[in-house]
Amino acid sequence: MASTAITRMAHEEIKPNIGSRILNSKAELLAGDLGPQLRELLEQRGVLVFPKIDFDDDEQIAFTKTLGTFAPEMQDGTNHKIHKITLDVKENPQSAEYLKGSLYWHIDGTMNDTPILASLLSCKVKAPWGGNTGFCNTYAAYEALSDEQKAEYEKLRVIHSVWATVFYYEPEPSLAKIEGMQRIGENELPLVWNHKSGRKSLVLGCTAHRVKDVTPMESAKILVGLREWATQEEFSYSHEWSVGDLVIWDNTGTMHRAEAYDPSSNRMMHRTKLQGEEPFE
Repeated sequence: MASTAITRMAHEEIKPNIGSRILNSKAELLAGDLGPQLRELLEQRGVLVFPKIDFDDDEQIAFTKTLGTFAPEMQDGTNHKIHKITLDVKENPQSAEYLKGSLYWHIDGTMNDTPILASLLSCKVKAPWGGNTGFCNTYAAYEALSDEQKAEYEKLRVIHSVWATVFYYEPEPSLAKIEGMQRIGENELPLVWNHKSGRKSLVLGCTAHRVKDVTPMESAKILVGLREWATQEEFSYSHEWSVGDLVIWDNTGTMHRAEAYDPSSNRMMHRTKLQGEEPFE
């Protein structure tokens, strides 16, 4: 009987608390055998980097499907398999304004009860300066808290809203803009996410508007203090892009942000997503 060769995952740590670099070939990744191992490593490490793997769009879609349920992107009321991430209004007239909020720490999908599981981002055009993507591990940040802090934060609920993020990049927005963003609504989420795995992570980011049932001053201290804690060097990684890189991050156990760059630079990323598998709770 002919033996079947088992593909082994080749990887190395980027930092102690976050990030691994995957060294397997494109053919090995597209074969699909590594899907379960990559999913397990993603949950452990938060971010997986595939240096200069050079997936085209069809390959990125196929690879995404080896990891879980593919989540189409909604754009102009229709489903798209690939979403172009750019601040260039010529390339992305619908979302360029909305993406200004991506320059600040966030979790995708805080307006939903079940957020996406993960995003896969490939670099097509890099910015001449800046344009890194920052990540922080919200599992590791929670686990490093004291027992007293954990007990305090696990009781708290936070109101998330997209409209509050406008003030990060536009201190004096028009009433029409605020009203437009407010139509998206608000969502109440736990500050500490109890995952099906038994692990816990912090639910933070620029959509975290206020802590429920505490004063505005106390709310600000809690949210800013925890953001500062979770994004410190120990728990974070800034990826400097090369054309052809692919990065996956666990949207349920990390925050991320685009770092500043010239919006007219034509920086272009292509994104695919994995459908969420567990609600915030």
